Amino acid sequence: MNKTQMSKIAAASILATALISSAGVAHAGKQGFEKCSGIAKAGMNDCGTSTHGCAGFAESDGHVEEWIYVPEGTCEKIVGAALKEAAPQPVSEPAEEVMEQS
Repeated sequence: MNKTQMSKIAAASILATALISSAGVAHAGKQGFEKCSGIAKAGMNDCGTSTHGCAGFAESDGHVEEWIYVPEGTCEKIVGAALKEAAPQPVSEPAEEVMEQS
């Protein structure tokens, strides 16, 4: 393998790592926005539901499970909309308490 091939492989690896790393962030939410359900138009939802796993797969307008991101404080002002509750975050104990319990 020559230097040119090694450089291309290294560049591809760095790019792939960056893309994979940023992909997880997109699902974490958007700062300054909230998930608002019941107002997404068909094909315009932002994420999956119990019936499908991807954005853009809403089959009808206003389905109760389909949601989109809206600026914080906006969802409660829209008729027929409801805040989609965020998944509970795991609670971790401080390191000191963990050490005491051991």
